[in-house]
Amino acid sequence: MSDHHQEPTVLQQVSNEFGRIYKDQFGRGPTRVRSDFASPDVLVIVLENSLTPGERTLIQMGAEERLREHRMFVQYASVADFCEPVERLTGRIVRAFISGIDAREDVSVETFVLHPEGTDVVSRGLLP
Repeated sequence: MSDHHQEPTVLQQVSNEFGRIYKDQFGRGPTRVRSDFASPDVLVIVLENSLTPGERTLIQMGAEERLREHRMFVQYASVADFCEPVERLTGRIVRAFISGIDAREDVSVETFVLHPEGTDVVSRGLLP
């Protein structure tokens, strides 16, 4: 057995941060988070099983659209909170933030389009 401790990768760190963000924003963190680059400038984070018991009740009542609207409102009202860890951990500036949820399957996707490395522009997290 080795005393060698391996540091988490950038993608693992992003996944950990988004688990924390979801817990802070929605009151319950996801049970599974995966982060991957879809291309050099597109980061996709898939979060599973993050709905609270109250949100699950909304789904059972047929109020899926209301749940999506609420989640989207919170996420876009907190866009800086979602962009900050991506920028800090990747060293890249967020150009666009796109969020979605399939409430019936309890799967959310956070997508970040990043400016090319070395670009000197304002972050999407700082724009209204």
